[in-house]
Amino acid sequence: MARDDQSRRILDPIDRLSEIIFGLLMALSFTGTMSAAVGGGEKVNAVLVAAFGCNLAWGIVDGVMHVVTTAVERVRRRGLVDALQREPLDRARQIFLDNLPDDIRLVSAQSEIEALLLRVRALPSNGQHSVVTGGDLKAALAIFALVVISTLPPSIPFLFIEQIDVAMRVSNAIALIMLFIVGARLGSYMGRSPWPMAFAMAAIGAVLVAVTIALGG
Repeated sequence: MARDDQSRRILDPIDRLSEIIFGLLMALSFTGTMSAAVGGGEKVNAVLVAAFGCNLAWGIVDGVMHVVTTAVERVRRRGLVDALQREPLDRARQIFLDNLPDDIRLVSAQSEIEALLLRVRALPSNGQHSVVTGGDLKAALAIFALVVISTLPPSIPFLFIEQIDVAMRVSNAIALIMLFIVGARLGSYMGRSPWPMAFAMAAIGAVLVAVTIALGG
């Protein structure tokens, strides 16, 4: 998820859809424990509050990990540029080749690679680098919001349906429908037919539901 270009959106479509999918899968996981928890004497509202608190925590963790991984990747990339500028030309050339994606290396002429390397070595040195930027923090906040908000629709049935087993199945259905829709959007963004990804996401959710039912949920 690392992003250095401040002109880009905080999260690209794949990031946003992936976080929604994560939140929905989390929702399926914790709603699957509802029958066991209520059967153990807990009230539905108490279990919902606990489950929602768990997802709040996961949203925070996911946002923090985004900041950490983005910072690590940023430092790694800047270290690569520094090495290309600092090392002797022969050594810099080898480092550059080692870090080029295979597809680009295969279709690039040696003269093109050499010219690009020389342009990188000619870049002005800038010692003022921020490891964590404001954009990283905004992205972390967006991730937190997506993870938490995506769990709300599957939780609604528990507020209005008294029968816990019926509420669970309605909740599961809502989550599966949302997974199908988000999967279709993800497939479309990939430039392919949306249906394989839509059915794949719904199938993953269905497996979670089946496992929960098999375990007594």
